[in-house]
Amino acid sequence: MPRLLALSGSLRARSSNGAVLRSALELFDGPTGTADIGALPHFNPDLDGEGATPPGPVAALRTAVGAADALLLVSPEYAHGVPGVLKNALDWLVSSGECVDKPVAVITASPFPAGGDHANAQLRETLRMMTGTVVADACREIPAIGPKVDPAAERVTDPPTLADLRTAMTHLAAAVPRPDGAPTDPAPASASASASGAIAGTTGATV
Repeated sequence: MPRLLALSGSLRARSSNGAVLRSALELFDGPTGTADIGALPHFNPDLDGEGATPPGPVAALRTAVGAADALLLVSPEYAHGVPGVLKNALDWLVSSGECVDKPVAVITASPFPAGGDHANAQLRETLRMMTGTVVADACREIPAIGPKVDPAAERVTDPPTLADLRTAMTHLAAAVPRPDGAPTDPAPASASASASGAIAGTTGATV
């Protein structure tokens, strides 16, 4: 089964985007993990030049991304842009090549009607420049996120949003090439739902 690694653009302990991330991972048919990008140093090419040993958190991120079959980026939008912590993580991956041809989905969630569309578009453009394979059918902009999550359970509870996340994760898994080089066949919706199980709850924070 494909291995999925997620990167979160919010470091808040009770983040609604964190709730979206956890719910999406639980709907993915395969092993999943989340990268720790909060410990990364500020991007500095002098720390990563020819012959240099990258800082430990950078090396760990690159190893995790390289081992994953697909990536999921879930992020709020700040001032019509990408949060610095997530852009910093991507900057450390630009020249090392772990994202090349890797299927990637971008999900943004916002309390506002546009669903973080500016940040979503910027992340997709950055990933394309990094020659990642942005899976458009797996990308989502989720508006009015607040009432769609349960703060106690820290999961999405809104049924239409959960159904849409399930569809997105099915498309992302289907974009992972099989060992013979062909894309994975998408699972039937009923099979995906059965494998995923029910999800309840998440955080009502605004980002």
